[in-house]
Amino acid sequence: MTTESIATDQDLTPAAPSTRELFFGFLTLGLIGFGGVLPLARRMIVEQRRWLNPVQFTDMLGLCQFLPGGNIINLSVAIGLHFRGVGGALASLLGLILAPSAIVIGLGVVYQRFQDNPSVQHLFAGLAAAASGLLISMALKMLVPILKKPLPLFIASLFFISIALLRLPLLPTMLVLAPLSVIAVWKLPS
Repeated sequence: MTTESIATDQDLTPAAPSTRELFFGFLTLGLIGFGGVLPLARRMIVEQRRWLNPVQFTDMLGLCQFLPGGNIINLSVAIGLHFRGVGGALASLLGLILAPSAIVIGLGVVYQRFQDNPSVQHLFAGLAAAASGLLISMALKMLVPILKKPLPLFIASLFFISIALLRLPLLPTMLVLAPLSVIAVWKLPS
């Protein structure tokens, strides 16, 4: 076997998505991702289209969670900007929000008219349960890249304990733990 026949990781990495691919990728994501788009975004971006690897996705999502606004919107802009600059960011953002915005406005009008119907109320309760399941699934997939890294795993545990178990307010918790986690990961070996 010669050195030319051995494929490198770069050879296996798909080419950066075009602006058009970004638009249609996020358009598809926006159309199929009601109530739980983040798990679907990870599947599309990491597993199907391989635009980012799991570590890159986790890192980029971590950054996007600390920015104001919706995580998936921030993520679409960050990915578009990463691959195609401002044009890619706009294409990703428009792809993500264009059709779903029109659908949500239409559904809002229908819901306003039928919101007291018990069947409609049960439908929304079921959708909430499905969205929760998708979110838990994504959280477990995002945990995999840090399982063998004690420091990031400890930091993730601190955030979980603080917010989920101790019920500390989100913003103050983030303002304290986020800088500490950045300093810890930066200064200490993981």
